[in-house]
Amino acid sequence: MTPAVLADLVRSAAVRVLGDRGLDTGVVPALVTVERPRNPEHGDYATNLALQVAKRAGVTPRDLAGWLAGALAEDTGVDSAEVAGPGFINLRLAAAAQGAVVTQIRAAGAAYGRGDALAGRRINLEFVSANPTGPIHLGGTRWAAVGDALGRVLSAQGGEVTREYYFNDAGSQIDRFTRSLIAAAKGEPAPEDGYAGAYVADIAAEVLRREPGALGRSDAETFRRVGVGLMFEQIKRSLHEFGTDFDVYFHEDSLHASGAVDKALAELKASGNLYLADGAWWLRSTEYGDDKDRVVIKSDGQPAYIAGDIAYFQDKRRRGFDLCVYLLGADHHGYIARLKAAAAAFGDDPGTVEVLIGQMVNLVSDGKPVRMSKRAGTVITMEDLVEAIGVDAARYAMIRSTVDSTVDIDLALWSKRSNDNPVFYVQYAHARLSSLLRNAADLGIPLPEKETPDLALLVHPREGDLIRTLGEFPRVVAAAADLREPHRVARYLEELAGAYHKFYDACRVLPQGDEQAGPLTTARLALCDAARQVLANGLGLLGITAPERM
Repeated sequence: MTPAVLADLVRSAAVRVLGDRGLDTGVVPALVTVERPRNPEHGDYATNLALQVAKRAGVTPRDLAGWLAGALAEDTGVDSAEVAGPGFINLRLAAAAQGAVVTQIRAAGAAYGRGDALAGRRINLEFVSANPTGPIHLGGTRWAAVGDALGRVLSAQGGEVTREYYFNDAGSQIDRFTRSLIAAAKGEPAPEDGYAGAYVADIAAEVLRREPGALGRSDAETFRRVGVGLMFEQIKRSLHEFGTDFDVYFHEDSLHASGAVDKALAELKASGNLYLADGAWWLRSTEYGDDKDRVVIKSDGQPAYIAGDIAYFQDKRRRGFDLCVYLLGADHHGYIARLKAAAAAFGDDPGTVEVLIGQMVNLVSDGKPVRMSKRAGTVITMEDLVEAIGVDAARYAMIRSTVDSTVDIDLALWSKRSNDNPVFYVQYAHARLSSLLRNAADLGIPLPEKETPDLALLVHPREGDLIRTLGEFPRVVAAAADLREPHRVARYLEELAGAYHKFYDACRVLPQGDEQAGPLTTARLALCDAARQVLANGLGLLGITAPERM
């Protein structure tokens, strides 16, 4: 019995006991909460439903809890139901009902944990969107991991997710990058406001290899076109090797070249949401919750950065997305209000815009901060991190913390092949399970069919802990999608790995010596197969490999 099934059982019982007494059944919420108590001695699960609804039903919480406990105890899946404190109900499940989770997991396979809460929703998920003037830094690396994981989690809840990279190929940073390439091609130092690093010299050399006459023509446009293209190809290649790919690479410059920016701003002028003051055009963003109005067209006639953002949002909506999620860096807090204001100015629901702000990432080695990159000068890059600890560890280290917290990555810790390393701890649990199942096959003990094991035999406390942890996975995935917090999946996997390791230490699965495999062996093998499946599913949601050998 999964927590969701148990919650439905509690709700049905509450409706029944209130109805039998002529009381209002409408006070029972559609969604009932059942949780695992912190102290396992209190039971397998607990609910505070009686405390929630008793007053509105016109009875005391203790009375309602007593009626409800009596009704629940009659169900064959419930071993006991006891009233605690002012009206809590502690529940223990019958072993067979609890073990049914194992059957459900093995039947669902890779689909276990998925749901349909976002079915029918078209979601545009924009992340990374690093300037095309250098390799991806640690902040972009964090978004590459978190954004990809979030996309997987949203898809697992039925959302139609488009992963999009907004390529900032318009504006002054491209001009500075072009001048830096030309300087490198001439063997000169980078301009004062330009970009330095070995990667600039490498790209400049490749531009000259492809266009030998570029310097002789003083052709800045060639360095812009070819150089920016090369930089972007490097970025895409780095992302792919990191396990992050995009459905759409959207070029900011296309908004200006196509006239989309001019059309969007003309629409806002016509509606009165853009006004002229001091020679500049301003968005009336304060009318929609921003702390100040924003300049959209500067007094020199040039568009401000927000002009492209406005047209870009409108383009997303016209492509049919009903939710636009932006993952932005720590210095972009002001974008939350301005993007929502832009949506409202078009007459749209500001709720179609969601902005997640990620905090900084720091590298530490031997207790000291790491600040210098081999290839990019003062900026630590994605390649630097991957070279130091590998793709899986880099992704996991970025994902397992909330995005609004700063992450300190200890290179020594994340390089360890020990249980101190969180990703190793989780992956080792999967590899250990895979090894156990291979050993069973070598002993001639086949993996049981999905319906045959007697799961009522799984009565050991560690077996119960593992089963209940497995049963939590769908709720964890649903919460991760609803709250846009993929770190919940990572933390859950660590809990699941811990529950499995404790089970393995306490419960022998395979026979030894002349022992014969019996029904308990079969039941425990099924439990191990279910645990391996959930670990694989969870790691898949994070874009991290589930090794069968380590």
